[in-house]
Amino acid sequence: MFGVPAELLLALPEHKVPLDGGNRDSQNDVFALIRFGDKTCAATIEGKVNEPFGPTVGDWFSNPSQGKRERMRHLCSLLGLDEVPPSNIRYQLMHRTASALIEARRFKTDEAAMVVHSFSPQRMWFEDFAQFLHLLGLDAIPDTANVLTLKSGQRLRLGWASGNADFLAR
Repeated sequence: MFGVPAELLLALPEHKVPLDGGNRDSQNDVFALIRFGDKTCAATIEGKVNEPFGPTVGDWFSNPSQGKRERMRHLCSLLGLDEVPPSNIRYQLMHRTASALIEARRFKTDEAAMVVHSFSPQRMWFEDFAQFLHLLGLDAIPDTANVLTLKSGQRLRLGWASGNADFLAR
């Protein structure tokens, strides 16, 4: 995904990242610091088999409280979005990506990454991931990194990694 050999520096399971608005953190399956060449990346990894990405923005943001409005403003600001995303976008993809951006700032890394590590042979929920990337102006291709520079100047890498389904049989 990084184009050069990568070295895992640190991996933390079930890593929580505080988000503005509300009182629930974004709990990432894995947070990792990764070195590749002379660069360092703060990455959140969302593991999936057959479960969906949770509610859509339309469901999560219907009749929003003040806390949800604050959180949505914060997420949109981090992601460089000028308005609330379309209702079909999965909210979980937004806050997992925001987590990577927040932690990249915290650890002063060269970039942030959010990776979906899917073990679904049918690539269940890939279309949701593709819609999220399209919102950011990217085309999703499995097992290929997409890189963009956000309005903030922060570099963001997004990817869908296909896991070996043999590991599900163990």
